[in-house]
Amino acid sequence: MKIRAAVLNESPVAAPYAQSRPLRIEELDLAPPGRDEVLVKIRAAGLCHSDLSVIDGNRPRPVPMVLGHEAAGEVVETGEGVDDLQPGDRVVMVFVPSCGHCAPCAEGRPALCEPGNAANGRGEMLGGGRRLSVDGQPVHHHIGVSAFAEHAVISRRSLVKIEADIPHEIAALFGCAVLTGVGAAVNTARIKAGETVAVVGLGGVGLSALLGAIACGASRVIAVDLAQDKLDLALALGATDAFKADEPDVVEAVRQATKGGVDHGLEMAGSVKALDLAYQITRRGGTTTTAGLANPAHTLSLSPVRLVAEERTLKGSYVGSCVPSRDIPRFIELYQRGRLAVDKLWTSSGSLDEINEGFDALNEGRTIRHIVRM
Repeated sequence: MKIRAAVLNESPVAAPYAQSRPLRIEELDLAPPGRDEVLVKIRAAGLCHSDLSVIDGNRPRPVPMVLGHEAAGEVVETGEGVDDLQPGDRVVMVFVPSCGHCAPCAEGRPALCEPGNAANGRGEMLGGGRRLSVDGQPVHHHIGVSAFAEHAVISRRSLVKIEADIPHEIAALFGCAVLTGVGAAVNTARIKAGETVAVVGLGGVGLSALLGAIACGASRVIAVDLAQDKLDLALALGATDAFKADEPDVVEAVRQATKGGVDHGLEMAGSVKALDLAYQITRRGGTTTTAGLANPAHTLSLSPVRLVAEERTLKGSYVGSCVPSRDIPRFIELYQRGRLAVDKLWTSSGSLDEINEGFDALNEGRTIRHIVRM
């Protein structure tokens, strides 16, 4: 079938994207779903910094590629072997397909699926190869989803069926921002009631982590960011304190306010400087968790003596250490019960043709989550 999709033909591309136009709307050929695959009508897709990092070259991926990984839609057709989904079912996409039989999957850690991550790195489907092409030439998939398109063929293992009657624009957020941020607070950091938390970096993932910390019962939730408007939003969502990340005495200010630092420092900005800040404001014996994806060439310098003598813990969190089929329905239920104000993360919308302008807004910090409506 013929589809319209936003294609990245080269990387890196410099901002402003409204001028450089890194994503071109092209007509592509989409092959029918193969075994264990599903044809999905994309209804809404969020713009994420993970997409932006492919455009600006911080996360190299093969091109040409159809970007987009945070999305929701409806099943149109199922391939051979898919008997638990029907046309019309509503689904949320997950950006790491889980094979179900490798060592991490067997341990209940599907985010670390080895075949899934390998396929994502190649720009291919979990089942091998690509279903997108133009003039007979293959076009790569973005981490198994490629949601900046009218339709997508996706592995069944990248889809979670949802029963909740919520807007597609809200449902899409559960596939990345909420899964990653709330999951980092709940699953990776394992925040307990009464503990203190600081979240450094208040994009869609960071604010989701903040909501997750509040839902866990944290007694104090401290928001840290460069932008005052994001700090104001964090306070409106339930943060107890807010600090500008560029204040020269921010580390000492947070440590004084919390009598030595927080139990949990969560870094969600995707920069080494932010991770170092999160580490510095974590107390002795505390845990620093990072879900931010910094430039892979950058490194963090730590004192081993301090790590040992203070019994510090530094943890990475990918896809929020989630089991998506379990956690997405749970998180949606929390949203429906008023425990996760996910709707507040959706701050702007536009059409597929306006996607480059949307990435400018994301890059400049003018939006938390811009949603492309198909």
